[in-house]
Amino acid sequence: MNLLVPKKSDMIIYIGIIWLFHICGMIGISYGNKDFFLAFTPVNLLISFVLLIINQNQLETNELKTIGIIFLLGMVCEILGVNYGLIFGDYIYLDNLGFKILGVPILIGFNWIILTLITGSLSSLLSSNIYYSVLCGAVFMILLDLLIEPVAPLLGFWVFDNEQVPVQNYVGWFVIGIVTQYLFQRYFKDKEITFSLHLLAANTIFFLFLNLQSLG
Repeated sequence: MNLLVPKKSDMIIYIGIIWLFHICGMIGISYGNKDFFLAFTPVNLLISFVLLIINQNQLETNELKTIGIIFLLGMVCEILGVNYGLIFGDYIYLDNLGFKILGVPILIGFNWIILTLITGSLSSLLSSNIYYSVLCGAVFMILLDLLIEPVAPLLGFWVFDNEQVPVQNYVGWFVIGIVTQYLFQRYFKDKEITFSLHLLAANTIFFLFLNLQSLG
């Protein structure tokens, strides 16, 4: 089973859409109607996921199965975290990420796929050694999480008990990241780079900008 690879002209359009959404989000949340723009967070995440999948290089059965496993793994770990304080610490999800299953927004499962693929694509570009790529990918995921965590409560995403992010959260991210990165590096034969790096850059700039704004 293969999914068709988009034309180069289509990818340019998709990249433009990603940057447009993230730039408008930065400006709207910081200088416009914050609640209005935050209400579109689920739409932005879903569009990012769909475009990321569309732009992958001929997804075959094993790669589609890997995407499904990463989704289920992410959801199960988050459900254990929210309901029992396991893996990531004690936290709850707020309302801006949409429909929830056992306290966890379903979009979080898709977000685990997004973060794994975009950071894994970068790490695969740095080294052909699978173990080095897995390690680097997990580290990149933690670095991105370091940008997300400080602004997550302000954006209505999630909040930890006592509003303090525990070290356990980052350890959990690293451990689960190692697993998802291994799945990606092992079963994705032909890594897509261009769109993934644009989406990674857009997310990094988005959360970095919001962090700087919150400090100001």
